[in-house]
Amino acid sequence: MQRFLVGLRRYGHQLLNATLVIPEIQQSTRSKGISDKFKSFSYLYNEEQFINYLKNDVTVVKSLPAHLRAARRRNEFPTFKPTSSASPNYYIKEVLPKLKNAKVIGLVLADGGGLQSILPRNMDELQRLRCRVAFHALQFRPEIQALGRRMVERLRAWGRPYLAFHPGLVRETLAYHGCAELFQDVHTELIQYRRAQMIKKGIINEELGIDSRVQKRKGLCPLMPEEVGIILRGMGYPPKTIIYLAGSEIFGGQRILIPLRAMFPNLVDRTSLCSTEELAELIGLESPLAEDAFQFPPRKSEKELKEEWQKAGPRPRPLPPPPDRPIYQHEKEGWYGWIGERDREPDPSPFNLRMEAHRLLWDALDFIVSVEADAFFPGFHNDGSGWPDFSSLVMGQRLYESASSRTYRPDRKALVEYLNSTYDSMYVLRRNWTHLVQEHLNKSLEIEGLVRQSQFSKPTSFLSHPLPECSCRIGRPEAMDLVKGKDGHVHFGGEDVCPTWMVHGQDVVLDSKVTKDENDDESGWEEYESNLAEQAEFGKNSRNTNFTLPFDQDEEMDPND
Repeated sequence: MQRFLVGLRRYGHQLLNATLVIPEIQQSTRSKGISDKFKSFSYLYNEEQFINYLKNDVTVVKSLPAHLRAARRRNEFPTFKPTSSASPNYYIKEVLPKLKNAKVIGLVLADGGGLQSILPRNMDELQRLRCRVAFHALQFRPEIQALGRRMVERLRAWGRPYLAFHPGLVRETLAYHGCAELFQDVHTELIQYRRAQMIKKGIINEELGIDSRVQKRKGLCPLMPEEVGIILRGMGYPPKTIIYLAGSEIFGGQRILIPLRAMFPNLVDRTSLCSTEELAELIGLESPLAEDAFQFPPRKSEKELKEEWQKAGPRPRPLPPPPDRPIYQHEKEGWYGWIGERDREPDPSPFNLRMEAHRLLWDALDFIVSVEADAFFPGFHNDGSGWPDFSSLVMGQRLYESASSRTYRPDRKALVEYLNSTYDSMYVLRRNWTHLVQEHLNKSLEIEGLVRQSQFSKPTSFLSHPLPECSCRIGRPEAMDLVKGKDGHVHFGGEDVCPTWMVHGQDVVLDSKVTKDENDDESGWEEYESNLAEQAEFGKNSRNTNFTLPFDQDEEMDPND
């Protein structure tokens, strides 16, 4: 998500012909308690790579001059908050005059972007600039990339392909669409509280109470992990399939993952693949937070106790109440510290702010593992809120790097209908039901899925479907038919011819890897196409890892338990 925000800020400065100061990510500023060795941008991205890669497009500086920094602290510069649907004319007519007068302006991108996603065809070069920023200039800092690659290597060492799954269970999105009734108890109350805040701020113009079942039938609520597990079993994925669970925030906690873990015991996440020391090194040395431990009341002196005894009522007197038990730190952090005692959510504590910064790092690791996965399944994408979501960004990155990768683009509305039709026998899948699910998801891997992704996701997030602007074609462009929508927008096709150096380089790569690719195609996913397929044995390298798959720890485990 941060990749999208920074890319649009960079694009705005190129449009205005201005010098760009390294952006700040609000979740990782020094005030959030991050390590002193990082600045806001360098906490997540490689600062030098960003500056050097864009040196031919725009001048990028690390900070403002000293006299301008002081003026900024006094709020002497105009600040703009463009929406994600802002047009180029907004920058030319509204922002540029203020920039010429004040010499410095600020851009605050709060809702996932600052420029409309689809631009006229005469601005294709600016769209390609978006791709250069997002896919090349913005690189995670080396420590994040190194740990992400180690996580992928540990998954590969088990000798089987793995599937990445992002549930998309985020409190903000669930509240936006009214999906509170999918949860129970306090989680429903938390979603409704956040939804009431959105109504008060004018973000949504709907009633507080809304039928979540109706919303889900419309495809506006996420597929729950249990339902995704049933769908994957219907697709033929065996119980030993390795599933990587992505997402720094999974609203509902581990309880909602129990059915999925029962169907697929080899469900792992970053905590399964990384040691505590590795994650701590990524965070860096942070200053300790002030302790807020419970303090017992001061001990009364013997004289005070005697006076209280004499002033007490008639005897016999009841025993004094026991002293209050200590309030532990975990009872003060998060929703359980306030939901049962007050109606208003308190401001984030220093601990909460620091955890928000850490989530950027966890999302970065999950992003790397998800992009490299043999298959990717989104639980909640194209939700219609207009906010960039993790799954859509992963799908766009996979499309840019390898359009043939196995990336499912399901229609949630259709899948919910299939699930409702077999609700009474959900765990005993009928043959015709599995055929329908397989047909739908296999089509989502093909042109039909690409067209759907372009129609529903690209209008709000360019990076979710960076075609055809960010691609080129080897061969004659007239040989490829344009695939257009009803509005005339090109979904893909009609790409420019690749440069000569790129064509020759591609020939060398294809010649050197043709044998390897053929072997991968033959053996990579055959075992995952049917429940009757044999399971691949562990490779020789699997003995070098210290991590053991949960399924293989107990050969007597019954997956139906």
